[in-house]
Amino acid sequence: MAIYSNLPVYKDAYSLLLTVSRQSPNIPKDSRYTLVQDLKRCLMDILVMIYEANSTFDKEVVISKMRRKIVEAQVYLRLLVDMRQVSEGWYATAAAQSASVSKQLAAWQKSSHDRQSQQ
Repeated sequence: MAIYSNLPVYKDAYSLLLTVSRQSPNIPKDSRYTLVQDLKRCLMDILVMIYEANSTFDKEVVISKMRRKIVEAQVYLRLLVDMRQVSEGWYATAAAQSASVSKQLAAWQKSSHDRQSQQ
């Protein structure tokens, strides 16, 4: 079992959280204390669940929850750009990071499923 903080999915999810956190001061207060706070909480939940999935045998349940959470985060990101709270360039960066996390979670879930099937 790898150290969770060395996993590429953890690094990418953490990088996305940093991207959002660094942009927070530039977002108007009404959105910063609602949408952005919820988005950051969602990303924090994903980071904790990465640890949880990495340390448990039945990873599929936790990974499935993470995949739902990353979709939730992507909706928050899309809403921020549609409401013109963030620039499209910033959104493109954050969307690419969230897509990377999503792809890694899908691959992790498939790998976990394949291992479970072999046993």
